[in-house]
Amino acid sequence: MVIPQLESILKRQGYYLIGNHSAVKVCYWTKEMLVNRRPCYKGTFYGIRSHRCIQMTPAVDHCTFACLHCWRFQGFTNVGFEEDPDDPEYIVEESIKGQRILLSGYKGDPRVPKELFEEAYNPIHVAISLTGEPTLYPRLPELVRAYHRRGFTTFVVTNGSVPETIEKLMDEEEPTQLYISITAPNKDLHKKINMPRIKDSWERVNRSLELMSMMNARRTIRITAIKGLNMDKKYVPEYARLLEKADPDFVEVKAYMYMGYSRYRLKPENSPKHFEVKDFAVKLAEELGYVVASERDDSRVVLLTKPDSERRVDIMLKLGH
Repeated sequence: MVIPQLESILKRQGYYLIGNHSAVKVCYWTKEMLVNRRPCYKGTFYGIRSHRCIQMTPAVDHCTFACLHCWRFQGFTNVGFEEDPDDPEYIVEESIKGQRILLSGYKGDPRVPKELFEEAYNPIHVAISLTGEPTLYPRLPELVRAYHRRGFTTFVVTNGSVPETIEKLMDEEEPTQLYISITAPNKDLHKKINMPRIKDSWERVNRSLELMSMMNARRTIRITAIKGLNMDKKYVPEYARLLEKADPDFVEVKAYMYMGYSRYRLKPENSPKHFEVKDFAVKLAEELGYVVASERDDSRVVLLTKPDSERRVDIMLKLGH
């Protein structure tokens, strides 16, 4: 159950709370697509239709880390589920309802074409990543399946600290695309940057990377590049050895953005420019034997993939809507 103080903060920030531990918030890029027809970088990279994407979490007040670079409010009260988890079907239905309520103000907005709003009112993607650590939700495979039954594509983003849930996803229902977010090439930096709240977190992350290599789902590693902390060229070989365990289809190297609550812990100079992110990404690509497939300078992100001859999946999603 979300404590009243946290509930008040989240509602002021535009969250639509669901049940005891879930939430939806309209993504900046959903609004940007509606008003200015600018998709998010996942639209550029993978074909996601940004205005039809729900950003949600089934673990709004649960997390295993207290990351320096996290721009969300870190009022996490739990590192595990002590309460009975809410029903996945209920969470899915409420997430769609919440998205529609949050978008209702755009109906009739002269900047938003009617057709685009109607499409947004019927979402087809979900990013299970909003805040907290979604793999702590014990019924995550059922949640993914419930979205799939409704024709959604599913992106699950995890910090990799709960390999048991990744195993459950593999056994029961894999998402369309699994992200493991990496911010450290070694154990010492992991402790410094991610500030884990559980024991053996580094070993658990490594186990998750190994499991990822066995998944049928699209596999993505996201590296959050923090200038002065984790993007020195000396770390490139360590990152490469780490990522080779996961055998990812995609590697996203994305700049840390100086925003939100991270401003209390980091400085503006920790946020790299796009050319710095790309320089680091190119070095990593060379070490891994990957290639630069795409980039978005406004989001300061570079996409790496395997060469065409070695690629397991297409970069662009095949969408039926």
